Amino acid sequence: MKTIQWIVIIGLLALTAGMGVRMYMQWQMDKEPQLLTEFSFPDSTTRLRTSNEWQGKIMVLNFWATWCPSCLKEIPAFMALQSRYGVEKVQFVGIALDDLAAVNAFQEETDVNYPLLIAGDWAGFALAKKLGNIMGAIPYTVVVNSAGIIIYRHMGELSASELNSVVEPLL
Repeated sequence: MKTIQWIVIIGLLALTAGMGVRMYMQWQMDKEPQLLTEFSFPDSTTRLRTSNEWQGKIMVLNFWATWCPSCLKEIPAFMALQSRYGVEKVQFVGIALDDLAAVNAFQEETDVNYPLLIAGDWAGFALAKKLGNIMGAIPYTVVVNSAGIIIYRHMGELSASELNSVVEPLL
């Protein structure tokens, strides 16, 4: 019995250490400037869109899905901020980890005022991971300054006021 207890304790310590290393790596990544990786995905009309299209603007990239309640909750605030900032300096881009039919059905109901790109599960999560989402969580939001450098990352639901505090100083 003692052997099993020691194995469990050692296993838990290893798990805790692994989680600590992963969190430290994320913290380090957040501190280091990172250039936005160029990407391209079709939008909800199947037109291929590339990240270079919004070069020189502040970009707010939001990884989301129609089946994610937290994702859907933050979209109206993002739409309001997109309207407030205009598209001259700031561009919101929704990167859907979903399929075209689901996104189009959502778009018909909501009429999102910024591009919704269809990345699907694998390609979308792969890009999110490259941009610092090592946990694979959604929603996941990345803010890129006008020079193409990632300046902010956020896992989970993001409030309009928090996002505004990141974007406002860049304008």
